[in-house]
Amino acid sequence: MTHNKEVLLTEEGLAKIKAELDMFRTKKRQEVAQRLKEAIAQGDLSENAEYDAAKEEQAFVESRIVTLENMIRNAKIINQDTQNKHLVGVGTKVTIQEIPEGDQETYTIVGSAESDPISGKISNESPIGAELIGKREGEVIKVPAPSGTIEFKIVSIH
Repeated sequence: MTHNKEVLLTEEGLAKIKAELDMFRTKKRQEVAQRLKEAIAQGDLSENAEYDAAKEEQAFVESRIVTLENMIRNAKIINQDTQNKHLVGVGTKVTIQEIPEGDQETYTIVGSAESDPISGKISNESPIGAELIGKREGEVIKVPAPSGTIEFKIVSIH
């Protein structure tokens, strides 16, 4: 992740990232330090798989901390109160239906850092999210897919 890239987040998303950062700084760092201490106590580090695994985990933990710190530093909070209620934007909840007779699905458009399709949160950079941005209720969007273009109608904007 580049250090200056703006990270679009909701208040909820920022809180989750801060909680994850706190967990990595405290609990995860302590766990890795303990694993390293135990591995070092076993002696010969040249053939010590536990030591190697702990060092790899330590590198991951420190890398994740830097990533989370950068996300927080570059966070831009999405203010849903100031958004146009008639246009889809980041932070908007939108219900769409595949044309001609697909099921209706409701998504919240979020920044890529918060994307979680299983929870109904899709990125503004995803194919569907990108097509929805700036559209109005009743409009039809066309989303490229491996099997061909899929059309969705915007049923409602919440």
